[in-house]
Formats: sequence, structure tokens, C-alpha cells
Amino acid sequence: MLRVPRGVWGVVKEAARHILRRPVVGIAAAARTADGRWVLVRRTDTGEWALPGGTLEWGEELRIAIARELEEEAGVVVQELGGLAGVYSRPDRDLRFHAVTIVVHARVSEPQSAPMNPAEIAEVKLFRTSELPSHLAHGMTDMLNNARGAEVVWE
Repeated sequence: MLRVPRGVWGVVKEAARHILRRPVVGIAAAARTADGRWVLVRRTDTGEWALPGGTLEWGEELRIAIARELEEEAGVVVQELGGLAGVYSRPDRDLRFHAVTIVVHARVSEPQSAPMNPAEIAEVKLFRTSELPSHLAHGMTDMLNNARGAEVVWE
């Protein structure tokens, strides 16, 4: 049986998205620990901080996807999923592809393991609100800023 390395499979899936030219469903978490610190991941493609998250897999429910992505990217465990923070669909938000990204609030554990794909995520860090970076990767700056407010945002 032919075994395809995980990184190669990711590239194939990414290329298929471009070929099919359909929006993908993204899920991201405005994740905080019990003491109120925000969980951000540093991406290797931009070197910038981002909300942890990813894309919905075929046959996967959103609740399962966000728990999986938080564990894979940030090494955290979901303790409680909160409400909707926003839905973002502007086509120019992410240059890689057109995504409809659903951002949810989550309370999570502190990181318990390293990111599973170090080719994608360089590090995980907990930030107090006063320490948050002013800019996030892939159009996520306003996602985080909006999540800090009380109003759900639709785009």
C-alpha cells in the first residue's frame, strides 16, 4: 500500500481547493484559559500570530473540528465551547483561498503538548489581554478584536 506523508496530503488538499474554486469552511477559536489568557499560535508561513483553527473535514461536525484543531495546533483541550463570536466571508480576507470562517468562544486548558505539525505552527503562547499583538495573520486581527467585544459579527 502506498503511504503518502501527511505534509504532502495537506498540499494536495490545498491544491484541490484552488482547482475546485469553492469556499472552504473554516473554524477558529477565540480561546481563553480559566485565568483569562488568550491562546494564539505563531504560524510558520507568515511568522505572525493567529487564532488557532483550521478547516472542516469532510463528514466532520463543527464542534468536533474545533476541538481537533485546538488540540493539533495549540496542544489544548476544550473545556467548554461558548457562543458564536462571528462569521467572516469576505473573499479577500485570506490570500490562500476563499474561506467562510466561523469564530467561536472557547474555554480551554493550558497547552499540554506541542503543536502536532511544526511545519505549520512554530509555537503556542498565552497572552493577557494587554499583551495581545496588534496584528494577526490571515485577516484575523479584526476577528480577535471583535471576539473581545460582546456583539456577534456577520460579514
